Amino acid sequence: MSEAADPHTLPRLLPMGDRALLAEVGSLEAVLALRAALAASIPPGVLDIVPAARTVLVHLDPALLPLPGARSWVTGAAAGTPDADGPAVAPTEVTLDIVYDGPDLADTARLLGLSAEAVVQRHRAAEWTVAFAGFAPGFAYLVSRDWRFDVPRLDTPRTRVPAGAVGLAGEFTGAYPRETPGGWRLIGTTAAPLFEPGAEFPALLTPGARVRFAAGRARASASGASASGAPLSGASVPGASASGRDLAGSPPPRTATSGSLEAEESLPLGGFRVLESGLLATIQDLGRPGRASQGIARSGALDRAALKTANRLVGNPEGAAGVEVTLGGFRASAEKPAWIAVAGAWGDIRMDGRRVDPYVAHPWPAGAELHIDWFAHGVRAYLAVRGGVDVPSVAGSRSTDVLARLGPPALRAGRSVGVRADAVDPVPPADVAPWGAPPDEEVVVELAPGPRADWFSASALASLYEAVWMVTEKADRVGVRLEGPRLERTRTGELPSEGMVPGAIQVPPSGLPTVLLADGPVTGGYPVIAVVADGSLDALAQLRPGTRIRFRHAHAH
Repeated sequence: MSEAADPHTLPRLLPMGDRALLAEVGSLEAVLALRAALAASIPPGVLDIVPAARTVLVHLDPALLPLPGARSWVTGAAAGTPDADGPAVAPTEVTLDIVYDGPDLADTARLLGLSAEAVVQRHRAAEWTVAFAGFAPGFAYLVSRDWRFDVPRLDTPRTRVPAGAVGLAGEFTGAYPRETPGGWRLIGTTAAPLFEPGAEFPALLTPGARVRFAAGRARASASGASASGAPLSGASVPGASASGRDLAGSPPPRTATSGSLEAEESLPLGGFRVLESGLLATIQDLGRPGRASQGIARSGALDRAALKTANRLVGNPEGAAGVEVTLGGFRASAEKPAWIAVAGAWGDIRMDGRRVDPYVAHPWPAGAELHIDWFAHGVRAYLAVRGGVDVPSVAGSRSTDVLARLGPPALRAGRSVGVRADAVDPVPPADVAPWGAPPDEEVVVELAPGPRADWFSASALASLYEAVWMVTEKADRVGVRLEGPRLERTRTGELPSEGMVPGAIQVPPSGLPTVLLADGPVTGGYPVIAVVADGSLDALAQLRPGTRIRFRHAHAH
């Protein structure tokens, strides 16, 4: 780690759209100090506090905490005079059992000029702190004052790193919560359940937690689970808080496991059976806000307004889970009578061959076949069933996250989907909202300021708003790549990874921007030139390849 930074040094506050701000400090040490100060004085309206290498992202609800108030709170907390009072929260203390059997241990020791035994002794003797999370849900970057080494990553990353592998990279150590590619140097393995999707607090290691490694036993399996599916022992959490305030970084011990995308859940019968899934059909609600500090994206419906409307039409709470159908081609048969509504993208909808309208509630008789044909306008439609779709909740949501592989698997032919009993209102006798086809030719999208606009030339900033951009075929739930003039950067160095939000417009060295969406990564290393205003995000869900976009400055509220 770098030398200790003055925790009272005021951060540089940068805009991150209309619902977040980025506090930039001079070192990782200062990040840890600022995160701790913020976590001790959280006012209403703060949704998430996301530390990274040199920044802390504060995501907020401006209806409860406007951006000027958030700036005052962050500045006050950094200066030691927080605007909001809160109890001091003791950091979580975690002990991880580890077996030092990694394939890179001997080579890493040679690089550091030590014996393998000395590397093991120093790694185990150090007291580590979780600096931030990222890369994958539950993956924590650990730092220590006791560890003074800078370990180079592998020249060629592995295509497969097993779950539980413990590695070194730069000043960090970390453990992989699941099998994934990776370039860290592997020195050991742990059997600890690092990420349990079905638990109330899925990530074992959260920012601010203190971690020690202890000699452990060999793992029983590469997945970190026994043959029965129960998590292996390998971690203890002696100091966990019973209050479970996740923003403060001290969740209680976890008690449940379920809901991984790798294992198909047992779903209740009595809802509907999928006959054809089309290009992609997933279960979505309003997602998992407030968990980015654990490496978990918001996810949820890309067109939130369409899902809310479909739910209101059948008397559901607005956030009830429904089916997000991408480009159409979806067929299903009812296993019991139900009410349904479809909103969002525009295409032919038929019930047993009879055409029915979107944005209207319809009875779905038992045995009847619902066909949502390929869309003529827009990309995503939402099928709401009265009562809400019934799948296990994972990290507080029933949504499928396609990047992180959280939540239920994408629907496929033959799958039976249950229906809950969560309806709160009668089916309305009339339409609840005006409706029409999503635009296909050109849309106007509002942008709020981004934190790294000063990385770009004046001509790039002008082009962002003056050019007509084109949606490319590289568009999915993770993000949308745009075609247009290349945005020239005036700074060419690397940007340390920092927190991201849906709508962030990242610009890689190619100069062609990508807009991150709900399943996008929670941290990123490309500079963000601007951020799509929250009120324009839903429109991005319906943009087909070839659609033109014009950006304009968001109105101040």
